Amino acid sequence: MDVINVLMADLDPRWGLEIVKETGRGPGAVYVILDRLERCGWVLSGWQSDAAREGPRRRFYRLAGDALPAARRAVAEQATVPRPLDRPLDRPLDRPLDGPLPEPGI
Repeated sequence: MDVINVLMADLDPRWGLEIVKETGRGPGAVYVILDRLERCGWVLSGWQSDAAREGPRRRFYRLAGDALPAARRAVAEQATVPRPLDRPLDRPLDRPLDGPLPEPGI
C-alpha cells in the first residue's frame, strides 16, 4: 500500500526512483508493484520526453484518474486489517520458556 499512498499523495506523474526513495523499498520491489498496478489499470506510465536532460530517460508513473476511488478504498480497508507484531514477544504469555505446556486449568 505504500506505493499506492505515494501515488495518491501527489497525482502528478512521479518517476520510479522517486517512489523508491519515498517508500523505502528496494527498486526491484517497487518496479514489480508498479508493473502489476499498471497491468491492472490502476497506474499509467510514460517515458520522459525531455531531450535536453542528460543521462538515461526516466519513466514516470501516475495513478489513473478512475482508479483513485478504488485506491482510497483499498488503503482504508488495509488500515482496518490487524497487523502482525513488528517483533516477537519477549516470551510466550501462556507457557514457560522451556518445558512442557502447563496442564489446562492451571
